[in-house]
Amino acid sequence: MKSIEGNFNNPEVNELLNKHFVELKSVSPSGSTHVLDIEGLKDQSIKFWSLWENNKLIGCGALKFLEKNHGEFKSIRVADDFRKMRIGEKIINYLIEESKKLEITKLSVETGAGHFFLPARKLFYKFGFKECPPFAHYKEDPNSRYYTLSL
Repeated sequence: MKSIEGNFNNPEVNELLNKHFVELKSVSPSGSTHVLDIEGLKDQSIKFWSLWENNKLIGCGALKFLEKNHGEFKSIRVADDFRKMRIGEKIINYLIEESKKLEITKLSVETGAGHFFLPARKLFYKFGFKECPPFAHYKEDPNSRYYTLSL
């Protein structure tokens, strides 16, 4: 697997991120959507990677620095052609390894509470994430679930 940091101008990456943004907006109630658009992902507090196998985009993910050793996963997405192939696990593994290199000792993630987000919640549990109270700027919200993992 090859990773490329940034790469927002790549048409395939751009299309994947736009689809991610539109889909998550469509399945989350107004006020409970925390997905970042491409401009949001360009923030200096965020590192974004596109992930490739055999020159095919398989997915992407980002790490937002909340504090010196605390990061948040953002924009984890598997490309449609690679769903149900355990690519989500590869993306999470990659992000965890990059987090360790960046001396992150605590990871957090917010995801939706609805049925649509069940696969994401199962994936986070599989990696040892535990439910936690809202972190950073998040507030208690029945449409969101919050998780944390100590590295």
